[in-house]
This record gives sequence, C-alpha cells and structure tokens, in this order.
Amino acid sequence: MPPDPAPAWDAADLLEGWPALPGVGAAMTDRRGGASTGPWSGFNLGDHVGDAPAAVAANRDALQRHLGVRPVWLRQVHGRDVLRLAHADAEAGAPAPLADAAVTAERGLACAILVADCLPVLFADVHGRAVGAAHAGWRGLAGGVLEATVQALCGLTGGTASQLRAWLGPCIGPAAFEVGEDVLQAFGAAGDGSSAGRFTPQGRRDGRARWTADLAGLAHDRLRACGVHDVSACGRCTVQDPVQGGLRFFSFRRDGVTGRMAALVWRR
Repeated sequence: MPPDPAPAWDAADLLEGWPALPGVGAAMTDRRGGASTGPWSGFNLGDHVGDAPAAVAANRDALQRHLGVRPVWLRQVHGRDVLRLAHADAEAGAPAPLADAAVTAERGLACAILVADCLPVLFADVHGRAVGAAHAGWRGLAGGVLEATVQALCGLTGGTASQLRAWLGPCIGPAAFEVGEDVLQAFGAAGDGSSAGRFTPQGRRDGRARWTADLAGLAHDRLRACGVHDVSACGRCTVQDPVQGGLRFFSFRRDGVTGRMAALVWRR
C-alpha cells in the first residue's frame, strides 16, 4: 500500500514571523508526509527532479485539498521574470509558466515557489490587496528578482514598497553556503560593495579563494534598499535543520538528487 500523501507538517513554526494580515493566507511545507520514495522521500512537490509523476501529483493534490486554494506552479530558471497570475494559469493542463516570481490580486490562487536551499520570499500588501512570492537563489537575487517582484506588487496595488510585508523562508544557512569569487562579484562585494559584510572568508580550496555567504541577509539588505522595511525571517537552515527521526528539509547542496518544498501565499 502506498504511503498516505497527506502532509504531516504543521506550518505554524515555519511561518514564525509571518505577519497576520487581513484576508491573506500562507504556508511553507517540509519533507514530512507525502507519497514520494527514494531520494525524494516525503512530500516532494517538484515535478522536474526525477520523482515518479504519480507521486508528485498525489502530493500536489493533497496540498491543494489541505490548503483549500489552487497553487500555480512555475517553471523556475533563476531569473527575475514576474508573472501576474490569473485563474487561467491554474486550469488543469495549463503549462507551467516560465518565471521566478508571481503576484496576484485574485482570490483563491496561490503564488507558489519551489525550493531546496534557495530562499523563498513571500510578500503581502499591508491591506491584503495583493500577494506575491519569489524564488531567490543567489543568481536571481543578484539579478533583481526581489526588486522586480516589489515593483509588480506596487503596480497591482497602486501603493508603495513601504506598504509591503516580506517573509524570508528556510534556506541554506551561512555556515553551509560556501561560494566562490563569482558570487561575490555578482553582488558587488569583491570591492567595497554594500553586501561585503554578508560574506565570510574561508581560505582557499583547490587553489581558489572561498567564502561563506548569508543568503537571507543579502535578501534582507536588498529589500530594505528598495523600500520594504517590514521583513521577517524563518531563520532555519535547509542543510542542517533536523527533526526527530530524520532531516526536515530537502537540500540540493547536501543531497544532490532530492525533492522540492513549497512556500505559498494567497488572498482568501
């Protein structure tokens, strides 16, 4: 008998710091529960990582029933394109749109971001008029995906960035995220860039200089720079945060072949 695909997670602790806003719902999954097996074992929601399509479909159906809202899944490519969601995007058989962020003022649609070390960022207008979500790995973050999402949300509401609330979900933590000079240069931190304090030297590996990077801290800096001042963070590391009986999160950096979790936000 296959495993019960129902989610076994309780989002309350992962959503610590998410602002209570009128008419706005949010969720963050982990790997517990679900129908997937093997390296994707648990509640894998990614359909592009080699898992059995039937298992992914069962997990996604279980999530939709659990939340009572229709997620729109994106084809994420570490870019900065933002999709404005409409109900047609959630229809059965609709192709996954190519984007790394989504915003909507429609009710009943969830902006959904898949992650396994990259940073998920959820947004909501303080008055509950619109919501958004962004996939912020280091490439998308350096490329301006958060700024593009803020601009799209302000275009929807007619408001300002200061009227937005942002939440930074679990991601690879500073102790686990080792990077090279290409990442420093992408953030302008190789000289006297404002992001320099988010990188810690770690010596040399294979003749190359290495650093550890604070991905959530870099995102926080960029949000504040574009006018979003109310930013909260989950603070969990996807590589190293365990639960009783196993590891809580999917982590590409740790495991290579693995599943994907989802961060979602919607208007009720």
